[in-house]
Amino acid sequence: MRVGLLTGGGDVPGLNAAIRAVVKRGEGEYGHSIIGFRNGWRGVVDGDIVPLSREHIRNVLPVGGTLLGTARFHPHSSDGGLDAVLSTLEAERIEALICIGGDGTLHAASKVAEAGVKIVAIPKTIDNDVWGTDRAIGFDTAVEIATEAIDRVHTTAESHNRVMIVEVMGRSAGWIAVTAGIAGGAELVLAPEEPFDIDKVIKFLKHRHRAHANFSIVVVAEGAVPAEGTSMSYEAPVGQFGEIVAGAISERVKAEIERRTGFDTRVTVLGHVQRGGSPVPADRILGSRFGVAAIDAISRGETDVMTALRGEEVVLVPLPEIAGKVKRVPADLLQVARALA
Repeated sequence: MRVGLLTGGGDVPGLNAAIRAVVKRGEGEYGHSIIGFRNGWRGVVDGDIVPLSREHIRNVLPVGGTLLGTARFHPHSSDGGLDAVLSTLEAERIEALICIGGDGTLHAASKVAEAGVKIVAIPKTIDNDVWGTDRAIGFDTAVEIATEAIDRVHTTAESHNRVMIVEVMGRSAGWIAVTAGIAGGAELVLAPEEPFDIDKVIKFLKHRHRAHANFSIVVVAEGAVPAEGTSMSYEAPVGQFGEIVAGAISERVKAEIERRTGFDTRVTVLGHVQRGGSPVPADRILGSRFGVAAIDAISRGETDVMTALRGEEVVLVPLPEIAGKVKRVPADLLQVARALA
C-alpha cells in the first residue's frame, strides 16, 4: 500500500518517534510505501510530499519537533480545501492516511474521513486534552520541563521573599498546570476547569506569608479565568488564530497580587519552551507504540479510528467518538492540587 503520513498543529517532543515507528513497521513488516506530507494538512492540499524510508528516520528518536514540519491549517475550514485533499490523495495514489495531531487536527481528520478517506489518527498534544486517551504524545515531556522550571523558581523566590507566578500552556484544560504544580510543590494552581476567586487567592497568600513562609509559587494555566461575580474582571486577549496571548492572565494576576498585598511578585512564562527539546523516554515509547498500532490497523483494514492509551494498553477508538471533544482535568486531581496548598 501507499500510506500517507502527516503531523499537524503545534509541534511536540515525540513526534519523530511516531514517524519512525510508522516507517520502520510499515516498510519492514508489510512492504508499504510511506509518503510524508510536509506542513500538516497544508501539505496535503498543496501536494507537498516527501517519500519516507529507513534512511530518513535514522537517529531521529531523541530529536524534538517533527521532521515533516507542521502547520495550523484545517482543510474543511478553507474554501476548496477538502476537494484539494481528495485530489492530492488520488494523484499520489494514497490508499490510507495516518494523521498525527491534537484536537483541531483530529477534528479535521474526522471531516476528511467523512469524505471517504481511510484514516487512522494518532493523538499528540502537550495539553493532554484529546478525548478518549489517557495520554497524548508530548505531555510527559512538557510536564517534566514545567516541573523543572518550578523547582528552579523555588530557590530564587525564597531568596528574594517573592511571589513567583509560573504560566504554562493549557487553553481549555489545565493538565500541565495541575500535574506540574503538584510535582513541583506549588502553593496555588489556577486551571481553566475551576475559575478562581482572586479574593481567596489574596487571602491565602497573606495568611501563608504571615504564618510560616516568606515566598509562594503560583502556577497559572494560560486559559485560567476568574469566576463570574468575583472582584476581578478579565477577558482573555486572543491572537490572529484565536490563540490566547501568552502572559496575559499571569501579568493580570501579578498586578492584582502586588496591588492588594504589597508582595514583590514576578512572572515566568514558559511558553514554547514546553514544546521544545528532546522527548523524555515516556514520549519516545508512547510515540513508538502509537506508530506501530496505527500502521498495524491500516494493514488490517481497520480505519476511521484513533490510537489511544487506556491504562497500559494501546487500543483503537472510533474517530467520531472523539472529534470535537475536550478531555478536562478530573475533579479528584484538582482536589489533590488544592489539598497540598
